[in-house]
Amino acid sequence: MIEEKTVRSERLGDSYKVIKHDSGLTMLLAPMPGFSSAYAMFATAYGSIDTRIRMTEGGEFEKLPEGIAHYLEHKLFESEDGDAFQRYAKTGASANAFTAFDRTSYLFSCTDRFEESLEILLDFATHPYFTAETVAKEQGIIGQEIRMYDDSPDWRVLFNLLGAMYVNHPVKIDIAGTVESIAQINAELLYRCYGTFYNLRNMVLVVAGNFDTDTVLRVADRVLKKAPELHLERAPVDEPDEVASEYTEQKLPVSVPMFQVGFKGRTGTEAENMRGSVLDEIFLEALCGEASELYRRLYDDGVINSTFGTEVFSGRDYISMLVSGESRDPRAVFSALKEGFASITENGIAASDFEEAQKTVYGHYVRMGERVEGVASALMNCYFPGVDPYELCEIAAHATAQDVVERAKTVYSEKHAALSVITPPEDKQSDD
Repeated sequence: MIEEKTVRSERLGDSYKVIKHDSGLTMLLAPMPGFSSAYAMFATAYGSIDTRIRMTEGGEFEKLPEGIAHYLEHKLFESEDGDAFQRYAKTGASANAFTAFDRTSYLFSCTDRFEESLEILLDFATHPYFTAETVAKEQGIIGQEIRMYDDSPDWRVLFNLLGAMYVNHPVKIDIAGTVESIAQINAELLYRCYGTFYNLRNMVLVVAGNFDTDTVLRVADRVLKKAPELHLERAPVDEPDEVASEYTEQKLPVSVPMFQVGFKGRTGTEAENMRGSVLDEIFLEALCGEASELYRRLYDDGVINSTFGTEVFSGRDYISMLVSGESRDPRAVFSALKEGFASITENGIAASDFEEAQKTVYGHYVRMGERVEGVASALMNCYFPGVDPYELCEIAAHATAQDVVERAKTVYSEKHAALSVITPPEDKQSDD
């Protein structure tokens, strides 16, 4: 029997339905009257950090090849009769997929023929087809992708930072793996990982926008079979508070040095990380948002430019605050950020600065409901940690300066920070 409940936000005036399908799949459905498009995401709690797994009850933990979650994402689009993109071309839907650190998502957007497109999504994602020949062919394709990202300054500045911050955690490993690691992947291993992680009880279907709930249920009834019990255990990671290295640098063709600064946090549960990240966003806005004194000083002095930005990087068992941009003096930016961090944790946040930072972050969460993609992504991102997305908006609305500062003192330290820099070859920089 299908279980259904409606979750509402009095503050936002929005709602969504949580439906537990007979197959074991949970569905989060958010009809949005007045919108012309529908956006669907079918996701599994399986990502690049899932490298040490116990797949059977009472079995041993085994090491999986780095990059296998991303490899599986690529292969799942294929079938004996072609690939899913060819099927989507007939319905006019725009489809894609991505592998992240702790989840893999398949998605499409459409303005009509929603039922047909949804059936394609649920069908190909629940009917894997791997052969030795097709798996071997994919190794060359993904190997080229890995080499391409090895030459991408945007990609390398992030992963070099993660390598500097994290000592043991697999979050520091490239999502696509290495040419050597993907060479270990075969069809049998892909089927085993698929059978473990693509269990419907480990997945979620999210739909937002212009669609009918009954249509979703009709397709699910037609396509999905009841999932077996889920046996999945991830090995814990022993990660120290300290960073592996405070500084890392790589030379790549850029006109101006690129940088990323990371303040490594002490992780909590996935839900605690997600709830805490709202306070961390407010902290970052107060520290170096566009309205902050630190940002204005660095910008006016020409130390940073308009590429400067911040984000909270959090997941199942990792969290950090990131600051990125371009600068001819990244070390000066790093020093300023650490000094600013220490000043806030010692002296607090001025009332006017906190009000501005809180308003900015609160507005971000409110605006997510203005786009079907934003609603679907928020529902999916919050489902796996077990957090109600409306709760994040409430946290932003009710946060106090003391909440923000106390969390920063407890979870972070300017001593646990690292700087990653990409510089031009032979320090050649443009005069622009």
